[in-house]
Amino acid sequence: MWNTGMIAILVAIECVEVGLNTLTKAATRQGMSEFVFIVYSNAMALLFLLPSTLVFHRVWPCPQLTFSIVCRIFLLGLLSVQVCTYIGIGYSSPTLASAMIDLTPAFTFILAIITRMEKVELKVLSSQVKSIGTIVLIVGALIVTLYKGPSIIFSQSSSKLIYDPLASPHSNWIFGGILCAAASFFLALLFIVQGRIIRDYPAEFMVTLICCAFVTLQSAIVALVAERDPNAWKLKPDLKLATICYSAILVVSLRSVVMTWALRKKGPVFVTMFKPLDMVIAVVMGITFLGDALYIGSVIGAAIIALGFYSVMWGKAEEEKDIKDHSICSFDASSERVPLLQNRSIHV
Repeated sequence: MWNTGMIAILVAIECVEVGLNTLTKAATRQGMSEFVFIVYSNAMALLFLLPSTLVFHRVWPCPQLTFSIVCRIFLLGLLSVQVCTYIGIGYSSPTLASAMIDLTPAFTFILAIITRMEKVELKVLSSQVKSIGTIVLIVGALIVTLYKGPSIIFSQSSSKLIYDPLASPHSNWIFGGILCAAASFFLALLFIVQGRIIRDYPAEFMVTLICCAFVTLQSAIVALVAERDPNAWKLKPDLKLATICYSAILVVSLRSVVMTWALRKKGPVFVTMFKPLDMVIAVVMGITFLGDALYIGSVIGAAIIALGFYSVMWGKAEEEKDIKDHSICSFDASSERVPLLQNRSIHV
């Protein structure tokens, strides 16, 4: 039940991220600066994280914060400045960004093995299924992106989606795809670093708050150098402001805390396995809210993604079960030896 609840929460978080990609693309087309957007969204998130952290740690005391942890969170902040993602979306589309983000599980899996956060025993069935499932996830996401096929459900709206990757002839989607792929690697590295931090300092709210403060400072320095137009810093009650509020409340604040909590519970590989769902969510949102057509490629890709996702979840569950059974067996074996030693000492 607990795992089911965690899965539902992480799926909801992915829906939130897909919504942000679409809003960011629309706001960028209206002239929003990616650099200013990152500064404002993180600064606004501090207004929500600071009181939430104070209230939370009044009930549950915060562990002692060390200089080493602060330095590692500073590095985490550098990785969290996702300029590549938003610039990549500006050059391409949210759909392409969702496709490239599917590389994150592969990058995370490799980095987790290198850093020994994840063990792969090819002779064990659970590791085999988990490894194959990771590959299947990525293949399914690529099919959704690259293969369209005939239409199953025709569009009821003549308007095209705002995130059609080839809708604009001026869209440099290849360069945007490279930036989004680079962002996927840095995101995988971020999960690895964040997993290490939260393992040594189990305080999700405090880690998120400090990281958000560092990101605000770091992104402000970059934005002051990169963005020379004073008008870019002016806020009006329009789509740009709505996108900043959406990002601050639901993404920077809520998503960051939930992701950090999930990393502490399950590790980085488990968390990143939800990233390929972005493509399926993007397709479903397009059909439901924007009247997009449903193509056979989307159905096939979604089915493959579901198969790979289930395989990884099953492999992780079996690994945890094996670890738990091994711990119980070790405990039973040790407890059996204790009375023998005690009886021997009494007999003597």
